[in-house]
Amino acid sequence: MSYLKLGEILINQGIITDEQLESAIASQKLQKKGLLGEILVEQGIITEEKLCQALGSQLNIPYYSSENSELLKPQASEELENLIPSDFAQKNSVLPLSKNMNSLTCAVVDPLDLMLVDNIKRITGHEINLVVATKSAIQKAITLFYFKENKLEGKTSMLDQAVQKSYIKNQETSFVTSAKDASLSAELSMDKLIQKAGEAPVIKLVDLIIRQAIDERASDIHIEPFESRIQLRYRIDGSLYTIPPPSAHLHLPIVSRIKILSKLDIAEKRLPQDGAIRAKLENRTVDIRISTIPTVWGEKVVMRILDKAAVPLELSGLGFSANQIETLRKTLSKPYGLFFVTGPTGSGKSTSLYAALKETIDPKQNILSVEDPVEFKIDGVNQVNIKNEIGLTFATALKAFLRQDPDIIMVGEVRDLETASICVRAALTGHFVLTTLHTNDSTSAITRLMDIGIPNYLITPSLLLILAQRLARRLCPMCKEAYEPSPDQHGGVEINADLIYKPKGCEECNHTGYKGQIVVPEILVIDDEIRSLIAKNGSYMEIKDTARKNGMLTLFESGLKLVEQGFTSFDEICRVTTS
Repeated sequence: MSYLKLGEILINQGIITDEQLESAIASQKLQKKGLLGEILVEQGIITEEKLCQALGSQLNIPYYSSENSELLKPQASEELENLIPSDFAQKNSVLPLSKNMNSLTCAVVDPLDLMLVDNIKRITGHEINLVVATKSAIQKAITLFYFKENKLEGKTSMLDQAVQKSYIKNQETSFVTSAKDASLSAELSMDKLIQKAGEAPVIKLVDLIIRQAIDERASDIHIEPFESRIQLRYRIDGSLYTIPPPSAHLHLPIVSRIKILSKLDIAEKRLPQDGAIRAKLENRTVDIRISTIPTVWGEKVVMRILDKAAVPLELSGLGFSANQIETLRKTLSKPYGLFFVTGPTGSGKSTSLYAALKETIDPKQNILSVEDPVEFKIDGVNQVNIKNEIGLTFATALKAFLRQDPDIIMVGEVRDLETASICVRAALTGHFVLTTLHTNDSTSAITRLMDIGIPNYLITPSLLLILAQRLARRLCPMCKEAYEPSPDQHGGVEINADLIYKPKGCEECNHTGYKGQIVVPEILVIDDEIRSLIAKNGSYMEIKDTARKNGMLTLFESGLKLVEQGFTSFDEICRVTTS
């Protein structure tokens, strides 16, 4: 959509001023994401209703007010839920309302989003008529339509069935009628709370939530309480997807069941808690990290799924090219030095670090690791969990490691000067050290070390290699669409391939167009030229330009290679590598 066009609509109707529009556009550029309309609503300049009314009036599209809920009630007996899947409807705030011959009427928030309208056409095979409604009204109607009124048939999952039953379950079985009453839970007897958490329906529901998350390749499960509902979301391939939630009165029993399984204090609801569960599924074991925090409507639970079977801890299984693997293995074979993996949260640093560590395992080597927490248990590695509450920090563990005759040391993360200093000095005294750092690219890891206080004369002889990375979603091999690239389509970027691919969406990928993830790497090898620049306090750009001259591919350049090879799309690489 064109942001200017929306701004002109709102200015022409006297809803906002030129100054307010300029302020919203500036905020949008600063955030680097978000639709202009959403930012105007967030800033309190206009309401959702005013925005939708303006769009409807300007574009001559009916506006369905949230005050008249009957307007947003889909026609019965039309099987509309089979035309637009529930996950697509929720993710894009699209509600099918009626069908007439080959014409489908849908409620949307943004009728100017032509890409969304085109996707609806492709999914349904129908011509689309639009009406406008607020996002909150559409999401509420979606919940009522897909998750409360639909019959359970066809492809409905076991979890969906359990969730549906929880909606119609007799309220006499509930000891907390809604999340709004969470404050009353402290008055309940502990015996009753434990008994409720141990009832068969709750046990089965928690098991199904976890099992379906594993089946869907989710990395995290979010269970979030609000005033009159629970929100249940899975993080799949780096994005969060909302799925049908249990009824609100089941929130407390579900949280209690999870706490019992992870050996947390069931009575403590005022403080965050961390725990772990080990689940056995058929022929494999899955570790699950549990984190709870208190919110105004009750405790939110996040479960991090650590499934070694789903995440290959091998360099060759993460998407590195043969040349990149050769470069990494050459460095990992060195007897001493520093090996850094950098990137923002969620970029796959830990997985790459474990894969690199596995390359070093040798019965002749003494390998120690300190982590917060230990995510994957690796045979042949002595792994230590830090415990800040008793003084077992990264720095404390590292000092002890140096008295344990180590050959290789892995440190989960460098967070402060003391930890960084010990890592550098360990590398200088004959140990190979692998660790992670939060920086945007490989070159900035060098300046980051200097910023926290490591002198350049210690960095120069110790640093061997810096691997910066991002995770891009892989295109679904079943439905990806080929097209001929041109510089006009891609902002003047030259792509060296006759055909590249874009996402389409099918049943196999839940209509997202993507399935799985691939590493987008930037490998900075510290050669003599780079060491000379570090010793002279060379600038960020001097080091980066020299590295590129010596063959380093930037994150974006590595991503383009993956686009040319058909692994991912140009838009996805732009999303994860450009700022």
